[in-house]
Amino acid sequence: MTNNRISPADSTWTGMAPVEDTALAVTDTGGTGIPVVYLNGSYATRKNWKKVIADLGPGFRHISFDERARGKSGQSADYSFDACVRDVDAVLAARGVEQKPILVGWSYGALVAVHWADRNPDRIAGVVSADGAMPWGYTDPENVERIRVMFRKMGPMMPLLRPLGLAARMSAEQHAEINVELNQLCADLGPVLDRIGCPVRYVLATGANLGASEEEIETVRASLEPLLVTNPNLTVTAKVASNHSKILAKDFHAVAEAVRATAAAQS
Repeated sequence: MTNNRISPADSTWTGMAPVEDTALAVTDTGGTGIPVVYLNGSYATRKNWKKVIADLGPGFRHISFDERARGKSGQSADYSFDACVRDVDAVLAARGVEQKPILVGWSYGALVAVHWADRNPDRIAGVVSADGAMPWGYTDPENVERIRVMFRKMGPMMPLLRPLGLAARMSAEQHAEINVELNQLCADLGPVLDRIGCPVRYVLATGANLGASEEEIETVRASLEPLLVTNPNLTVTAKVASNHSKILAKDFHAVAEAVRATAAAQS
């Protein structure tokens, strides 16, 4: 690792974790508490978790990082979903994490969390999903093309959207392919959620967001309901008033409470 530093006020470490052809910007508060690894939305960064981390306090070991081409992390030749799952392993190895972690994911990060948990059943304490990892996605040809057209139109605005956490340092085509892959993975998520063996606690937003009405949002949430019946490891701990984009800013306490409940179940 390079360019690392330790905060003089505590044991927090900030630096770069090398992985494959790039390096990821990581913050690790250290300590002996149960590790909590935070996985961001598609284009978000570590800063979105500040309120959740502050609410949970120093009793946990908080590990957050920027994904490839987001925040302060480097660019890569591979922005696939599987690369994001591998990055969890890279960060855990770089920070020497041996205790089973809780993975807390928002949106895209929640999907990464449940897939990592499914692939590593003996290494996970539990998952907290902040409005993500639901088995519903646009996969028909018309909507796939709509996604690609939308990102082509957004291409000139990408430099303005990056500081807002709404775009990465990628081309418009790369952004589109991530979203097409995301929708297919969500549509295919049912079997993963049906067999997952660790606790997965959901905090669901209910407000309208990004052009979708509350009724449309509820259709997405409803896709989870049959799996809540068939797999008792899946639970909805809270439905909150905020929308998908604002859940970590406005309802961070509900997310923190789900983490506490997951940690308490380990003792």
